[in-house]
Amino acid sequence: MGAEVQRIFVTLGDFGSVLAIKLYRLELDPAPAVPILPCLDHEAMLHHVVARHAAAYIQEKSLGDIHELVFLPDERRIEVDLVSTWKEYSPESHQRLLAWLAQAFPDYRVVVAGPSRWRGHPRVAEACRAQITLRDVLLGTDFDAIKARIDRLQTVSSLMEKHSRAASWGVRTVAGPVLPAVAVVTFLLLGSATGLIGEGMLNGLAYVVVGLIGAAFLYYGLKAVQLTEMSNRVWKRTAEYGLILAERRRLAKR
Repeated sequence: MGAEVQRIFVTLGDFGSVLAIKLYRLELDPAPAVPILPCLDHEAMLHHVVARHAAAYIQEKSLGDIHELVFLPDERRIEVDLVSTWKEYSPESHQRLLAWLAQAFPDYRVVVAGPSRWRGHPRVAEACRAQITLRDVLLGTDFDAIKARIDRLQTVSSLMEKHSRAASWGVRTVAGPVLPAVAVVTFLLLGSATGLIGEGMLNGLAYVVVGLIGAAFLYYGLKAVQLTEMSNRVWKRTAEYGLILAERRRLAKR
C-alpha cells in the first residue's frame, strides 16, 4: 500500500506541484517535504467504516489552479473534491485534470464529488473564503498574517456553533410542550363545530392542523441540524488550515 501511494504522488508531479497531503490510516516513508496532516473529516467519523486513503492539494503547472484529489487504492478510486477548493480553479482546468487523470491512472475510477446545497457546502465555502482563502494558506508567505486570519475564521466558527446550539435548544424546548397544547386547543375549538361539519371531518381537520404544526417544528429541527453540521465544517476547515500553517512553519525552519 505504501509503495502504491508513493507512486501516486510521484505521478502527480507530472500535472503539478503537491502543496499538502492528508492521510487516513496510511503512512508515507520517506515523507515528502510538504505539509502532512490527518484527514480530519474522516478521523471524526467514528460511526463510519472508511477505506484508507490519501488526499492531496495540487497546483496545476500551467495556470496555477488548485485542486484536491482523494486516492483510495483499495477501491481503485479517485475522488475530485470540488468543495474544499471552491473558486480556486477554472472549469477549463477542471476538465484538463479529469483528462489527465484518465490517462495517468487508467486502472482507477474517477469520481467528482460536487457541493451539496442541502448540506450547506457553498455557504460554508463562502464563509471561509470571506476570512481567508485556501490559496493563501497553502502559498502565502506572511505566516503571521495568515495566522491572524485563521484566528478570525475560528471566531466565526465559534459563533456559528453557538447559533446552532441556540436553534437546537429552542426546537427541543418549545416543541415538547407546545405541540400537545396546540392539539388540545385545536380539538376543543373545533369541537364546538361538530354539529356543523360532522365528527369525521372535524377529526380530519384537527389532524391536519396538528400535522402542519408538527411539520413546522420538524422543519426548524432539521434546519438546526443543518446549521450544526455547517458550523462543524467551518471548525474542521479552521483546524485543517491551522495544521497546514503549523507544518509550513516547521518545514521553513529546516
